[in-house]
Amino acid sequence: MDILDAIRMRKSIRGYKPDPVPQAVLREILTLAGQAPSAVNNQPWEFAVVAGDTLLKIRQENVRKLNAGELPQPKHQVVGWTNDSIYRTRQVDLAKNIFQIMGILREDKVKRAEWMERGFRYFDAPAAIIIFVDSTLSEAGPLLDVGAVMQNICLAALHFGLGTCIHDQGVLYPDVVRRYAGIPEEKRLIIAISIGYPDNENIANTITSTRESIDGLTSWRGFA
Repeated sequence: MDILDAIRMRKSIRGYKPDPVPQAVLREILTLAGQAPSAVNNQPWEFAVVAGDTLLKIRQENVRKLNAGELPQPKHQVVGWTNDSIYRTRQVDLAKNIFQIMGILREDKVKRAEWMERGFRYFDAPAAIIIFVDSTLSEAGPLLDVGAVMQNICLAALHFGLGTCIHDQGVLYPDVVRRYAGIPEEKRLIIAISIGYPDNENIANTITSTRESIDGLTSWRGFA
């Protein structure tokens, strides 16, 4: 697949077929992703790839904790913004779009909770990639590098007919992921990426987030 087509096509996939993803394919995706640039070539990223019974146990324990009202204990920086910012507006607009497409009314707390639970279930994908770094690194330092490798994963996946969804929910209960994925305590979990073959019959996959015009985000100087 042409790289420009991949960039244009990439979107969050929130519904997957149950078909397993071959380990060899996932290995090739991570090999390609590892070509990402990083500051002074430090390559801070590490991966845990989970599937099958391991992923099922993580899902079940995540949902149990969520429904029991246990507060998440993230070990990474969680994105935040003020309620009067454009960033909050974009978040709300996306949520409205999702709930409209999924037929979830604002006052329907049950369905809204069910939707949130999907992220903690990794959107029922057959596999997931957990990205983590060593805790000796500064909290913000490796994030740019992790972002680059994360993008490579999502673009490379398209070449193999796979879809992805990047989400915080998969690592908001880090002790659960550590236990089943065998990630040591000295590692800091950063993000989860669900990966699998998209279920094109799932209405959730018709959701497309909007993008701001580049003209409103860019200033130009020194051009004729």
